[in-house]
Amino acid sequence: MVLAAASVALAAGCTAQAAGSGGGSGSPTNAPATSAPTPTDAPTGDGKAPSPSNSTAAPTETPSESAKPKALMDDGDETEQVRELQARLRQLGYFDRAPTGFYGTMTAGSVKAFQKKQGLPRTGSVDEETWQGLLGASRKPTADELKPSTTNQLDTPDARCMTGRVLCISKESRTLAWMIDGKVVSSMDVRFGSENTPTREGIFTVERKVRQDWSRLYHTPMPLSMYFSRGQAVHYSADFAARGYNGASHGCVNVRDRAKLTTLFDQVKVGDKVVVHW
Repeated sequence: MVLAAASVALAAGCTAQAAGSGGGSGSPTNAPATSAPTPTDAPTGDGKAPSPSNSTAAPTETPSESAKPKALMDDGDETEQVRELQARLRQLGYFDRAPTGFYGTMTAGSVKAFQKKQGLPRTGSVDEETWQGLLGASRKPTADELKPSTTNQLDTPDARCMTGRVLCISKESRTLAWMIDGKVVSSMDVRFGSENTPTREGIFTVERKVRQDWSRLYHTPMPLSMYFSRGQAVHYSADFAARGYNGASHGCVNVRDRAKLTTLFDQVKVGDKVVVHW
């Protein structure tokens, strides 16, 4: 046992401590062979076998289990209940992205923030008390809240988007919402031009549509283009789909979900309003 303990300590980078004076078993090597037996080795007066030595260690009691409440959801879980958890936390401002259904470090941090606000133990896992507190503080998520159409959360629509048929494009939330009479029909993530080639803001109209187009200025494909301000258009970008927000457009409104944009392209008409705002 001493050798095993020493090996473990060395493997952990610790200095192995010498065994204590009572840690070994057996007699010292220099003890006389004819030494008298200890009193506990002697037979008892009634001839029965001696009782075990008092030096024998009593079995260690197993410590009682922690009183920590049972976790309903914890790190590594991947369920629809976790998706609902994330959606409810997002309603309250503790989770800032689309629900995934996977319980990772970001979800644990959001749960801790909620627990702190509620005066609950900050475990980062969801027990019954935490879950009931969250149910009371939030509402049942809608289908779009559970599986949002955009990674970025839509902000409150600009007032100019509330009537008619509008491509409502927010630079703040980096989203495009296709709206009809104040209702969101579909939405998608978008990115804009860089500081040197900014996307113009204001109220425009769809001037023309080109299903397969090519930028003669920048020599790049522009599928599903809907032009709204001279050369600036809403169009699909393979670069946005591959690199995300690590890149930028040359002033156009890039969309990375081609399937959604294809559906939108077929619905939008020349003359429909376009609002680009912060």
